[in-house]
Amino acid sequence: MVESASMKTTRARKNLGDSGERIAALFLEQRGYKIIARNWRSPTRIGELDLIAEDADGLAFVEVRMRRGNAMGTPEESLTYRKRQRLIRLAQEFLQAHAECADRAWRIDLVAIEVDRAGKLGRMEVIKSAVEE
Repeated sequence: MVESASMKTTRARKNLGDSGERIAALFLEQRGYKIIARNWRSPTRIGELDLIAEDADGLAFVEVRMRRGNAMGTPEESLTYRKRQRLIRLAQEFLQAHAECADRAWRIDLVAIEVDRAGKLGRMEVIKSAVEE
């Protein structure tokens, strides 16, 4: 099978996203978070949560946004209203599916990662409560 340009772009984007999630998980662990799930998929198939972690403040549903270069804006700018609403719905679905977590405090954090065209890390930051109900 011959791979089209769009297939290569999709694969490259997935690889970038996967590496961003691995880097973000390590970054969070170094800051006291405990990763409890990766790539949790919604039973209603509306999407997935990149990372679910816990820290002293409760559960953190973590969205990882990685950008190479700045042509498409910052990672924070890529978190659209629609994506924010989906993350809230996903967090609520997770809590409904896991009764043991239902009474815990929770929030949605963002890990923003910027790398240059060569892949060198430029910036990585955790933004707590980046998405609010």
